[in-house]
Amino acid sequence: MTSEHGDGAEHGATTTKTAPRSPESVRALENAVFSAAMFAQRLPWTDTAARALGLDALTREGVRRTLLDHLRRTRSGRPVRLRTPFGNFLVPLAPAASEALLLRAEEEGVLEPVAGLTDAGDRYGLSPHTELTWEVIAPGDELAALVARDVDEAVAGRRGDGTLEPQAWGEAMGRLGRRLVVGEPAAEDTLLSEIVARTPAARGRGARAELTAALRRRTAGYLESPDPASLVGRLVGAGASADTVVAAVAHVLALVAEAATSTTLQALALYAVEAAETPEEAVDRALRHYPPVAAAVHRVKAPFVWEGLAIGAGTEILCAPGWLSRAKDGAGPGVWPSALCGGPGTCAATRFAVLVAAELVRAVTGVSRPSVVHPKLTAGRLPATLDARSLLVSLGELPGGRGDRRVTVGRPAALPTAVRGCTPASYGALAQASAERLAAHAESLAVCAGAEGWNRDEAEERFRMVLLDHAQRCARAADGVRQAANRLAD
Repeated sequence: MTSEHGDGAEHGATTTKTAPRSPESVRALENAVFSAAMFAQRLPWTDTAARALGLDALTREGVRRTLLDHLRRTRSGRPVRLRTPFGNFLVPLAPAASEALLLRAEEEGVLEPVAGLTDAGDRYGLSPHTELTWEVIAPGDELAALVARDVDEAVAGRRGDGTLEPQAWGEAMGRLGRRLVVGEPAAEDTLLSEIVARTPAARGRGARAELTAALRRRTAGYLESPDPASLVGRLVGAGASADTVVAAVAHVLALVAEAATSTTLQALALYAVEAAETPEEAVDRALRHYPPVAAAVHRVKAPFVWEGLAIGAGTEILCAPGWLSRAKDGAGPGVWPSALCGGPGTCAATRFAVLVAAELVRAVTGVSRPSVVHPKLTAGRLPATLDARSLLVSLGELPGGRGDRRVTVGRPAALPTAVRGCTPASYGALAQASAERLAAHAESLAVCAGAEGWNRDEAEERFRMVLLDHAQRCARAADGVRQAANRLAD
């Protein structure tokens, strides 16, 4: 009897230690709802009716959040297998689980290069994560002065109505990124930024190898006499190899460009509707709500085990900070590397880019008062998506700030108001800027109407005609305003 009990105990202990189990698959109904929520990401108009009725739970974000909360409760927060229109994925249900799972896979060396996943289900290349230590790449006290210089230029170049011109902002942020990462001599080297931007999207090893070689040639001159105030200067001073420096330039420059050009504008927009205590808080909130890498796919090339789960080769792990950012426990990707980088674990390049974005917000709010012209944002009811390319941010003059209270083009000025002392020429300059905006709006509407996909049914055909009609009205209005501007300028 004792022998049998002993054998049973030994058998039980063996069973406890044995074979890790496979991740659980969700039920068919849960799978269908989740797939519908993913598909609905491509249909932003579906939120309009629900928001108008105050039924936030029926918006795309509301459905996804409710389902994720349900899966967290019923699966104890463990990753689950999902079948979606865009592929079969293993989906972690919390930021901590995502990071822990990917870190384990990274330690095992079983991850293929990460790919981003758009709302339409298309995959795209991301800048390869590069291991860097913060002690080496941390910027010095000169960061604030360098950022302030480019911010002053961007603010001075705003339109007569105070709005930022997107192309001018992007160009200024490109110069800032190259100056911080590569050095002052590279500030105007737009080809360097173009190579960095094109490399992740290159298809095939041959194309990527060619672009990597081009980047190596482009940075060779900067490595010979590096700017000590730049990231390259600090890396060379620390004895980093040429290959390490080139990889660092590609990764950090890509993340700084994204953070400066997009995340900073989103942070300014959120700051305008819900003032943050610090610039760092504004940037963290922007990354939490609108992570640049909203979803990333990590393909596993060899099996491994994580917390008793057997992850097989060929498994695709879907890490989606944009979906997990509104968990009830308040966790989010504000400090989660995947929000900018896509790679697991800590990322010094992400920390560097976030620091630059925070410094930009500090500099902009120090000399102006941001407000959002488009789209309309409401405190406490932020939209699920906020494309920085569609943002129109105005920088008004601070009370008691510099300026002569006249509305002019190309100068720090107040928002347009009928101010005593304004000359007809001043109003003419403002009208000319408004005409340019109307003409650009007409052109963008016409391009949108001419895009493919508006002929699937009668409703879309009608909507296309509405776009074209509105484009024509804007074009006619631009001509009228331009004529008035010419009269005022004479």
